[in-house]
Parts: sequence; C-alpha cells; structure tokens
Amino acid sequence: MGALRRIKTKRRTRDYDQVCADIDSPRHLEIFQESKDAEDLPGLGQHYCLECAKWFESDYNLKAHTKGKNHKRRVRILKEEPHSQKIAEAVVGLGVDNGKRPQQENVEMAD
Repeated sequence: MGALRRIKTKRRTRDYDQVCADIDSPRHLEIFQESKDAEDLPGLGQHYCLECAKWFESDYNLKAHTKGKNHKRRVRILKEEPHSQKIAEAVVGLGVDNGKRPQQENVEMAD
C-alpha cells in the first residue's frame, strides 16, 4: 500500500481553492512562487500556468498545454465557486435551520 500511496501523491498539484486564492490575490501567488528556487524549476520558472499551477520548459510547451483537455477541464472547474467550510457544514445539516424543527412550547413543570 505504501508504493501505491507514493505514486498517487507524486504529481500532486495545488488544490482548486489554493488556485482560486492565487487568481484573486496576486500577493498570494507571489508568496507561493517565492517559496521555490528558480534554478530548480523547469525553464528557470519563466513559463507558468496559473490555472494548473505548473511550470514548463518553454513557451511552446505552455501553449500546447493550454490547448489540452486537462487544462480546459481545470479552467471549467475553476469557474465554479470553491468549496468552503460553511458549504460543507450545510451539506451535512450543521448550522442550517430550514424550519422543519418542531417548536417547543414553554411548559412549566409542576413539583
């Protein structure tokens, strides 16, 4: 099981909510890119796809990538609203009052 898990996370990219934060705030993207050394990146970090959070060797590879199915799928997903903790709690029914609860009457208990 260890080898399988390593393969699944080998090429893991940034999650959708992180990419949405990069798109909304240029400072967020700068902080992410400053954490990487340009010498270690393909093409010295000059060719970057913002939506997929990937670096490419050349401009030709980047343009070919933007025409591909994976890039187009990711752009379509990013157009939707990213998930938040509030939405996750609403799905399981936490913090949502939809009016279906029975109202309790104030009944005094007799001793």
